[in-house]
Amino acid sequence: MKTVWRNVLGVILVAAISSGVTIGTNVYLLNNRTAEVKSDTASGNLFDQSSFRLAALSGVAAENTDFTAAAENSVHGVVHIKSITEYDENDYDGQQYYVDPFEYFFGFGGRGFQRPTPQPKVGMGSGVIISTDGYIITNNHVIEGATKLEVTLNDNRKFTAKLVGTDPATDIALLKIDAKGLTVIPFGDSDKLKVGEWVLAIGNPFNLTSTVTAGIVSAKSRGNIGMTGDVSKIESFIQTDAAVNPGNSGGALVNTKGELVGINTAIYSRTGDFSGYSFAVPISIAKKVAADLKEFGVVQRAMLGVSIKSVQGIDEVLNYPNLSASEKKEFEEAKKNVKVTEGVCVMGYATRSGAKEAGIEKYDVITKVNGTTVKTESALQEQISKFRPGDEVEITVDRKGTKKTFKVKLYNTQGNTEVVKSKGDVADVLGAAFEALSDKQKREYGVSCGIEVTGVLNGELKNAGIKKGFIITVVNDQKIYSPEQLEKLVENVLRGSVDEQYLVIKGFYPNGRSRVFAIELND
Repeated sequence: MKTVWRNVLGVILVAAISSGVTIGTNVYLLNNRTAEVKSDTASGNLFDQSSFRLAALSGVAAENTDFTAAAENSVHGVVHIKSITEYDENDYDGQQYYVDPFEYFFGFGGRGFQRPTPQPKVGMGSGVIISTDGYIITNNHVIEGATKLEVTLNDNRKFTAKLVGTDPATDIALLKIDAKGLTVIPFGDSDKLKVGEWVLAIGNPFNLTSTVTAGIVSAKSRGNIGMTGDVSKIESFIQTDAAVNPGNSGGALVNTKGELVGINTAIYSRTGDFSGYSFAVPISIAKKVAADLKEFGVVQRAMLGVSIKSVQGIDEVLNYPNLSASEKKEFEEAKKNVKVTEGVCVMGYATRSGAKEAGIEKYDVITKVNGTTVKTESALQEQISKFRPGDEVEITVDRKGTKKTFKVKLYNTQGNTEVVKSKGDVADVLGAAFEALSDKQKREYGVSCGIEVTGVLNGELKNAGIKKGFIITVVNDQKIYSPEQLEKLVENVLRGSVDEQYLVIKGFYPNGRSRVFAIELND
């Protein structure tokens, strides 16, 4: 069944890479690999005559809309983020001296030359200030893997930012800088955004700070845009035609009142630059994720406990040529029960399902959540993602043509309503102190990376048998250059899925004895 879902996706994510030595963690690029769309008014394709008429009329609407107040009030609430990763993963791990081939063949002195030190990776992106004391929302892909984060305000003040937490499922991250009295962009209501409404995108494209572009909301609850093939991802984007380019990721999408309605995240492009469509995480999702990260360190993810497929998607899957007999029978049964043209069909249940307990049956079509209409899987995800485990929601379904309403209690991924807590401070978990190797130590040991265990108390390292003096060089296939890098890596592991909470630590003792330790971090 999973193969079917993957094959019906229409767009593919391409990582944004900036020019020169800079690595772009700036913006997701969505590359359309389908055949080129041609003008066809009869079939209602993209470039029909009505589309051109609307484009002409939009210029008139823009003349009657004043964007200056919204832009002026919002630009000071958007920051520039520089994410720095100390070294390339493929840098040489060993002696730094080589024989110059010109000297070897032509005898120019016969001395070796020192290989240049690998340069740090630097990515550029944007962020949005959401509190006067320095909390900042950005995209996870802007800061992912960084060993240092530098934030520059619109008034050119610079701060080193601390990573509070990340949520890869929504591509949202929360940072904190040590500042007071900052300008904040107030939250708007992304649920009330209307298709055709004017919005502004504010960020730092191509490292051009404080850039404002305007466009309209061209679609809502846009999912399956191909950011990843991971079904755990929550994709329910606001689609706009406001120009967004590499460097805009993590920046603000605001309405004409200057209210924050989204976090700019991705663009649809064949070239790597803006080609007409951009996508933003609705603030209804982003602010809840940020609140959870601030309070708990991890997101409290609520679940209905059902597997789903949009009504339109059932027909699409039935037309798929490689559908197995059992899958075809399943979807034919679903289609037979569906009596509406829009909504999300319940195809199955989790081990513990609040929806099932409330009385929702297989092949019921979910049409509303707390009175808000949902037409697609992504729209349903968006509505449920605003809640925490233990909350109750009102779910309206269509059952073979009859409308029914249920009160559903939401559970977390473990099937209960308990708060999922952060595993605590990394130092407490590992029970050790660390110090980066000096240049002299690196030369003595013949390595280009590594941190020394300078003290061991009660914790996971002691339990694994690691002693004081051990040099850690690699953790989970990542070279380690600083204690801060190890801390962030362990934090990411602790906040991942329960099946992946492990560390494989490689290193050596000063006497030359190499060791590998495997540590499970699950409770």
